[in-house]
Amino acid sequence: MRKIGIYYAFWTHEWVADFLPFVPKVKKLGYDILEVHSGILADWTESKRLELAKAAKDEGIQLSYGLGCSAEYDVSSPDERIRQNGLRYMTSLIQAVGRMGGGVVQGSTYCAWPKKLEVGESKQQYVDQSFKSMKELAKVAEDSNVIVNMEILNRFEQFIFNTVAEALPFVSAIDSPNLGLLLDTFHMNIEEDSFYQAIIQAGKYMKGLHCGETNRKPVGMGRMPWKEIREALDSIQFDGQIIQEPFVMFGGQVGQDISVWREVIENPNLDKLASDSAAFMRRVLVV
Repeated sequence: MRKIGIYYAFWTHEWVADFLPFVPKVKKLGYDILEVHSGILADWTESKRLELAKAAKDEGIQLSYGLGCSAEYDVSSPDERIRQNGLRYMTSLIQAVGRMGGGVVQGSTYCAWPKKLEVGESKQQYVDQSFKSMKELAKVAEDSNVIVNMEILNRFEQFIFNTVAEALPFVSAIDSPNLGLLLDTFHMNIEEDSFYQAIIQAGKYMKGLHCGETNRKPVGMGRMPWKEIREALDSIQFDGQIIQEPFVMFGGQVGQDISVWREVIENPNLDKLASDSAAFMRRVLVV
């Protein structure tokens, strides 16, 4: 059965946070998975990471590890020094997650976030560097019992691939059981002609789904075609994680990076919104 999750930063203004209190919280609110920021985990001690893993296991909560990779760790960089730095960083991160019991590392695992192609730069050069890196990292993931998902991002955040059609030749050429695609309804709403066809096209390479409404409100509060999305998931027999990433609060580094310039919901009761949305997700996307 599909499992549902939520990203911790729904409740925070800053990326740096203690993830431990969110474990019992998301369990109480009806979720199976807590997604945390793996870049923050990279700065933790080994004992602190293992403490989080144990707390999650004790609560019956799975952990998922999101990533927005900064420019200094860009595995798609034409600068070979930066690419090698990124490979070391990603290898260390994947292995750390493996020691925590394995799981999914997903997001801009294959590139920097956010990043635009500058005038005169070659897109293909970035694609080639990223491909070379992900081929190496897929082997690290296989050895570590970790799935690495590459998130297909919209044109305002990345350029390597913005659609499933662009990403498929990349992931299929590597063809590792531990490397997949992460589709995200927020980005799909901007770039894909059809939610249904994009999911069908991704097929077996789709190993995760991020979801949210068009304005990043919690799932169930907007106009996303969830019935169409569900039908596509059923058609490909999708059994991966479904994790929502709502962002509704103005302020802090989270609001800055996600471009939230207003209170999307006035005086929100975040726990109630999350609980109601979990019930909606389970009813519409799972059961």
